[in-house]
Amino acid sequence: MKKTLFYLIVIIIVVVAGGIFSLTAYRSLYVSPDAELSAPPPGLPVVLSSTSTMPATLEIPSLSVNAKVQYVGIAKGGAMGIPTNFTDVAWYKYGPVPGAIGNAVIDGHLDNAVSLPGVFKHLADVKTGDDIYVTNVSGTKLHFKVTGTELRKYNDTATADIFGPSNKANLILITCEGTWNQSIKEYSDRFIVFSTLVQ
Repeated sequence: MKKTLFYLIVIIIVVVAGGIFSLTAYRSLYVSPDAELSAPPPGLPVVLSSTSTMPATLEIPSLSVNAKVQYVGIAKGGAMGIPTNFTDVAWYKYGPVPGAIGNAVIDGHLDNAVSLPGVFKHLADVKTGDDIYVTNVSGTKLHFKVTGTELRKYNDTATADIFGPSNKANLILITCEGTWNQSIKEYSDRFIVFSTLVQ
């Protein structure tokens, strides 16, 4: 009887531990982004792109980043959507594609729920002159050069120099930075990388 009870307790402990491990593993790989609006708010410009020019992968050799690209819109809170996991990046699908005239915007996570590095964990280490490559769905590889970086407060990124028009083919990368604010579940800042297509 005692031996049966012992095995029962061991099984319960294993099941509970397995559940905790599975939950932790799931949270370390996936994130539940805010629900997105079915269309951008009225008045927000939308750029129509052909499927073949949409981005497929993003590479930053200096950071050993080679990530798949997801497509996101606007979250119900009004911010740009985010990737559904911590290894991919996300392109703002209502804006220009990378390589087209205008500001193409891609974001990615700094870290995940268990503090393991996200795809843009070291984005702040990027230097002016560094190379960035985007390969689109048709297989064309586009080369961008970093022209500058900037740190801004988390609610100060929906500005014209990021999402507004431009007469150049720019690529802008964004990730979280600063300190975590548990009350609003946000990092205090955003780190932004500006780059331009190499002709």
